[in-house]
Amino acid sequence: MPDNFIDLTVTSPPYDNLRLYEGYEWDFERVAQELFRVTKPGGVVVWVVGDATMNGSESGNSFRQALYFMSVGMLLHDTMIYRKENPIPLTHNRYEQTFEYMFVLSKGRPKTFNPLLERCVTSGAYTHRRNTGRVEEAATRNRDEITLTKEYKQRGNVWTYLVGSVKGETGDHPAPFPEQLAQDHILSWSNEREIIYDPFMGSGTVAKMCIKTNRNYVGSEISQKYCDIAERRLQPYKSNIDMFYEQAKNTA
Repeated sequence: MPDNFIDLTVTSPPYDNLRLYEGYEWDFERVAQELFRVTKPGGVVVWVVGDATMNGSESGNSFRQALYFMSVGMLLHDTMIYRKENPIPLTHNRYEQTFEYMFVLSKGRPKTFNPLLERCVTSGAYTHRRNTGRVEEAATRNRDEITLTKEYKQRGNVWTYLVGSVKGETGDHPAPFPEQLAQDHILSWSNEREIIYDPFMGSGTVAKMCIKTNRNYVGSEISQKYCDIAERRLQPYKSNIDMFYEQAKNTA
């Protein structure tokens, strides 16, 4: 890829050898360097990763990776949490791991942020407050104020999703992305017709959600088996891709 080519990367790499992924290995530092190179100024990399527990200690590799991204020039824009609503039940002498990190890394100040909203728990309720202004505001110091809670607010940085494959689509890929997770990041950090990349494409979830949100996608995947799964999965959406490019051509 040329320099400064990608608007947004959304990916979850294999980590800590928790799954075999067809036996392939990869060079994290080289991938991080290349992601910095190909990301546009203001572009974002969403890096979803966790830690294995080995010999009684979590590996801490997630933090090491975030710090390495910073060492090559990325900013750690946000440390988000992907909370699993239905984690696999285990029995250990610790509280079970129910989340992964979503490191939002940016090449300079993010050029795009479309904040997602959620309904306020107290939406429609009235709040009764007492003003306690400073001395120069003595005239309003004891005035009662009644305000109506807004219907929506900006979502926080802990996102909860159901874990599991999409029935009939992701085949036997061991760790498919929640579709909603991919879509939420795509909508948050990019705009229509921009280029989204997944360097660990797997079963093609990021690509599918790009099609559904009118983005272009690029995916890399070394396993032919997973490429075949992604091709089958994306086939029903090919008409959407053709329509999208026709619209783009007519607009150009």
